[in-house]
Amino acid sequence: MKFADILATLPAIDGIAALMLLDAAGEPLQRLDNKPGTAGSVRVYHALVKRFGHIDKAAAREGLALYAEHTDDARAHPGKHPNIDRLLAIAEQDAPGLRVRIVLDDSAEA
Repeated sequence: MKFADILATLPAIDGIAALMLLDAAGEPLQRLDNKPGTAGSVRVYHALVKRFGHIDKAAAREGLALYAEHTDDARAHPGKHPNIDRLLAIAEQDAPGLRVRIVLDDSAEA
């Protein structure tokens, strides 16, 4: 399956403004905003957190599979896909895992 097809199978991210990626101590490392250009990554990371509760080696490996053809491109061009690079580091280079805090869109109607 292609990445676009996989995205359609993942949980919706309506009402989510961003995901805050945190280190083991809870310190912020990166913010992934739910906007064009990063919304796909927000959807992948959100799906991983829903399933695993955090991003560890197993979650990162699943995330790499979800990114489909983009994972091969990330391997061939380090730095081009930083959100995939992060998962590659966790899955294959024993980088520390991540905790994730969901930032809700406060402008969404209840």
